[in-house]
Amino acid sequence: MATDKAFKVGIIIGSRRVVRVGPQIASFVHDIIKNAEEKAASPRRTVTFDVVDLKAVDLPFFDEPGIPQRIQSADGYAHEHTRAWSRRVAALDAFVFVTPQRNWSFPAELKNALDFLFHEWAGKPAMIVSYGGHGGHQCAEQLRAVLRAMRVRVTEKSVGFAFPDPDFRTKCFNGQELGLDASNDAGPWAAQRSEVVSAWDELLIPEY
Repeated sequence: MATDKAFKVGIIIGSRRVVRVGPQIASFVHDIIKNAEEKAASPRRTVTFDVVDLKAVDLPFFDEPGIPQRIQSADGYAHEHTRAWSRRVAALDAFVFVTPQRNWSFPAELKNALDFLFHEWAGKPAMIVSYGGHGGHQCAEQLRAVLRAMRVRVTEKSVGFAFPDPDFRTKCFNGQELGLDASNDAGPWAAQRSEVVSAWDELLIPEY
């Protein structure tokens, strides 16, 4: 499936919490995927990544007068922050959503960022990586339902990172260093690396 055209993947950090570990986990997932691509036995498409931190994007609460599903290009939005967001998402070919679980669901800021757009997401493949006390599977299922309603082609496989012990959970809640290392076979969540790769491989299937 090699191709000269770069396959542009957005790794979406789905939390804007003041104290958070989302960027660490997104970096961990990013490194797992990059390692898998480097070790691929046969040539695959050229992949580039855009790490999209919703905290840096800093969208306001949805304030567009129009209905995104009826807007076909960035120029159709009323506000420059939406036009910029539209252009960034439209430039991507696929998405890896990295999201915490909050009260059995995914963060409001992620839902808000999704709701600003429609066609920019539609028709593209995506995978979900959730994390939480028990892995965040409930939030992943809710996010899956929302994405499918927006015509995103979500992989059947998803990944849930569960906090392995109370000390690790405390570090997560306090935004401390977690010691994540995609190359460490004995590090946190080392056993889940194969799940990330499996979901990633599914995402790469043409016209999945």
